[in-house]
Amino acid sequence: MSFTKTTEQDSNYDHLEKMSISELLLNINNEDKTVPYAVEKALPQTEALVFQIVDKLKQGGRLFYMGAGTSGRLGIVDASECPPTFGVSHELVIGLIAGGDSAIRKAVEFAEDSTTQGWKDLKAYNINTDDVVIGIAASGTTPYVISALEMCNKNNIITGCITCNKNSPLSQVSQYPIEVIVGPEFVTGSSRMKAGTAQKLVLNMITTSTMIQLGHIKGNKMVDMQLSNNKLVDRGTKMIMNALDVSQEEADELLQKYKSVRAAIQNYSNGNT
Repeated sequence: MSFTKTTEQDSNYDHLEKMSISELLLNINNEDKTVPYAVEKALPQTEALVFQIVDKLKQGGRLFYMGAGTSGRLGIVDASECPPTFGVSHELVIGLIAGGDSAIRKAVEFAEDSTTQGWKDLKAYNINTDDVVIGIAASGTTPYVISALEMCNKNNIITGCITCNKNSPLSQVSQYPIEVIVGPEFVTGSSRMKAGTAQKLVLNMITTSTMIQLGHIKGNKMVDMQLSNNKLVDRGTKMIMNALDVSQEEADELLQKYKSVRAAIQNYSNGNT
């Protein structure tokens, strides 16, 4: 199959340095508006992968994200938001980045070019056939990610990917590829822009839909969220007030007693107050 890096093609705009701030913002925004439509075209691919993730997680498996640079950071952000949002273990969704944790803040030179480190990073977590591994790479050519997925395939571990180029090497080694073709970036090759936005949208969709399928949302509320700050405690109190038609004082007492919105609602509904 032919492979063209549309993420590396020349921007549709030129002489950016001559644009006013207003022009720059308008043109960047115009480009960003195209991203959700590109994501929409990839919904069937996304659904196929989410189906596999839900099935494996119901069996006790885990979800791994792997990437380098911006892609790796986006995976780590999404993974790190699952425990506070859905009340799940930090070991359920795990983000890995080429170069290790230090690469989250500062680029580690040539880390993404390793063809062995990705699999080593997965083996450190005792990766197995219950798990799902998603490679994230806008270019679809990152050796760290591709080589890891190749090893996953050899070991009968389900693989998927999120990339912004069609028919990329990463897509070729992924059992469930998601290709969101956003086209050239406003600044040529700066895939932290439209490509990064597309990846973030897809990651949100994957974990949110998965966690809903796993039962961590009731109605439209985060009943399993961690009560880790005053804002979330206040949100939890209001959830209980609305669900049980009780006063703020009663809701607060229930939340303080059971330390969980779900537990408070269930116990009150069962007459255990």
